[in-house]
Amino acid sequence: MVIVIKNNSSEPIYDQIKKQILDAIMSGDIKEGECLPSIRKLARDLKVSVITTTKAYNDLELAGYITAVQGKGYYVSERSNEILYEKLLEQIEYHFDQAISISKKADLTEKDLMDILINLLKQEDS
Repeated sequence: MVIVIKNNSSEPIYDQIKKQILDAIMSGDIKEGECLPSIRKLARDLKVSVITTTKAYNDLELAGYITAVQGKGYYVSERSNEILYEKLLEQIEYHFDQAISISKKADLTEKDLMDILINLLKQEDS
């Protein structure tokens, strides 16, 4: 797992770490049950404070993506696929809401909007 910190970003470093770990989980680069680097090792590798990596791991744990095993470290949660599925559904619903809002501004009918979706799905299959 490679994490790249951008010091000139307005995004806090712990958020950058958290998002990159989450992206790795969501993409399957890190699998269920896989052990993450220790908080201290990650802090040392990234040249950031232990407090920063702890905050990232705590946020991921609270969201259910990783689990702390006392004396062993942090692991990708067994249920991370369920959480991932729910998050992806939320994203799809958000984008559909956006598409519906835009289609109303363009005076498209429901059929027009469905035709667009069907054409896009056909393009994806070919």
